[in-house]
Amino acid sequence: MARSKKAENGHTPRSQSPTAPSSPDKPTGPLSIIIAPEDREVIKVNNANVTELKNACDDAVKRVSRFYERSEFDSASSQYLSRPELFNQIHLHTDVRLGLGWASVFVAAGTAFYGYKVEFEKSKPVVWVGLIVYMFLTVVQSLYAYLIEGDIVYVGKRKTFSRRIVSERITLYSRTTPAKKMSPPSYNLSISYVRSASSGKSLLAKGKTQRVEGYNAFFDEEGAMDQERFEKWVGELVEEAMEGKQS
Repeated sequence: MARSKKAENGHTPRSQSPTAPSSPDKPTGPLSIIIAPEDREVIKVNNANVTELKNACDDAVKRVSRFYERSEFDSASSQYLSRPELFNQIHLHTDVRLGLGWASVFVAAGTAFYGYKVEFEKSKPVVWVGLIVYMFLTVVQSLYAYLIEGDIVYVGKRKTFSRRIVSERITLYSRTTPAKKMSPPSYNLSISYVRSASSGKSLLAKGKTQRVEGYNAFFDEEGAMDQERFEKWVGELVEEAMEGKQS
């Protein structure tokens, strides 16, 4: 009776109150990370050198996306340090290239040492084998960088727990768009993002975004980088991908 009276008086019983549909928590994006101006290091390059401009932007992209680790040596404010982490960088491509590079160095050094210790005629077969192996490793390293790694500048992953384990993977690609008659050289950034659960069986979001902006939008006449503007530009693009947008 008490319940029916409350309903007649216009009060919704607690057990019958409408509730919003449950949805997964929005994952943390780079725009939630606030960096104080005093914590930034000045970045200055030769703005007439497109390679230096791209390398500076690529390094800044990694800072925007990577995992921010708290340590006693950090100088950022406590509010910034208490922010959730972003993505953990995957160094697979770098490790493969370094492994192939070091292997070729060891082969070359071993071959040279053997040729130095053994008489020339006797060392010929081994030296030839060493030379062939060295050339093979060098070619494989070059092909891997060109065909597999390509324009990739960052690969990251993250796992979070919100009623279930959610896995995220993000890949960023960059290249320079050459200057044209009416436009300066530009930074072309593409982002691929996937969020899934149940070990990849349940797809929660999938986004792919791309944006192009002239280097002169991020560097002044003296070559100093406007880091805050660049990070906001990248952060917006990353969060659009995280929302599942396609552009």
